[in-house]
Amino acid sequence: MRTIDLRGRALTPADLLAAVPRAAGTREAAFAAATDIVADVAARGEASLRDQAERFDGVTGHDIRVPAAHLDEALAALAPDIRSALEEAIARVRVGSAAQVPAEIVTDLRPGARIVQRWQPVRRVGLYVPGGKAVYPSSVVMNVVPAQIAGVAEIALASPPQREHGGRVHPVILAAARLLGVEEVYAMGGAGAIGAFAHGVSSIGLAPVDVVTGPGNNFVAAAKRAVAGLVGTDSEAGATEILIVADDTADADIVAADLISQAEHDEQASAVLVTDSPALAGAVATAVARRSAVTRHATRVQTALAGAQSAIVLVDDRHAATAFSNAYAPEHLELHLADPRPQDFVHAGAVFVGRHTPVSLGDYLAGSNHVLPTGGQARYAAGLSASTFLRPQQVVTYDHDALAEVRDAVVTLAEAEDLPAHGEAVTARFSA
Repeated sequence: MRTIDLRGRALTPADLLAAVPRAAGTREAAFAAATDIVADVAARGEASLRDQAERFDGVTGHDIRVPAAHLDEALAALAPDIRSALEEAIARVRVGSAAQVPAEIVTDLRPGARIVQRWQPVRRVGLYVPGGKAVYPSSVVMNVVPAQIAGVAEIALASPPQREHGGRVHPVILAAARLLGVEEVYAMGGAGAIGAFAHGVSSIGLAPVDVVTGPGNNFVAAAKRAVAGLVGTDSEAGATEILIVADDTADADIVAADLISQAEHDEQASAVLVTDSPALAGAVATAVARRSAVTRHATRVQTALAGAQSAIVLVDDRHAATAFSNAYAPEHLELHLADPRPQDFVHAGAVFVGRHTPVSLGDYLAGSNHVLPTGGQARYAAGLSASTFLRPQQVVTYDHDALAEVRDAVVTLAEAEDLPAHGEAVTARFSA
């Protein structure tokens, strides 16, 4: 991992943004490629999806719409310990998601003048579960449970076809879908799956959705940008990020283990340590080198850690570390500090406090959601939750007397805006 030394410098917010380690050029290249793929799906439908499956997944002649029998077979064959772990994750995420559904609020401004604030679920969603370098049944849970809690009526799920499984979606993903009662599943991946959800593919029975969510690589994130406006999307949950803010009380070996845990996702993954302790920085660098050499996915991990998006950042003090973190706005933020004060860290997808709260806990069983904004979007975007699938809607009810009370004010404002018919729509209700 490279070292970025920011000590002894008075950095403006713009300087901090410029200092943040990011993969150069990845976002723009991914968007151009994803836009082309989405357009091809919109134009050619199933033929495009099959071409992409052959090109990216090495699969031909597969069932894009997954037969119910495949789901049943996958659940029947699921190892008992995996099923038990998934059931525990489902139970915990259900509790966490239920807390995200706002209650209906009734506001009576005057007698007969009422506004009801209610939250309406979207009708139909397309949920994406990545494949390829790893298998993510946990992402089935993180996508499906909040949608169910929100009250979504139609849930479609997509994941890439697997050559090792005869063109089927990975059986553990299928089993997780069946465990959650999802019946509409598609073997399609990447940007093409996002395009198919947005535009629909009639030949396989896929109707367009209203909202697309789910994590993926940078091409999946870019595809969401390409279809935004046609459908709703969650934040762009692209290649994973971890930022660890640590002081000299942190355990270097634990910090190294946590950096590596996220680097194993993908060669584009970002792993960053920010510290005011040169001694800790050196110890973490040593531990990372030792651990990364012996982990199962050593090549992938070492590529991610050597990339421009990963670094050890040295700063002068806690204040500078906090400022850097807020500029970075990481997907996952871990605080290994004697006095963590998480309230200071206002920009992060999720915050993990203390040595006993690793990001991998949030990936599976914390009860929080692991579909989170990347690429600095945590400055303005939230992670996936039940609210992703809900729309606030106001229901307004006035009776005769309540409208009479504001009649003159409405007419006055309508005239001020040179929209007299607006006022006439009110006065017409009081004509003889």
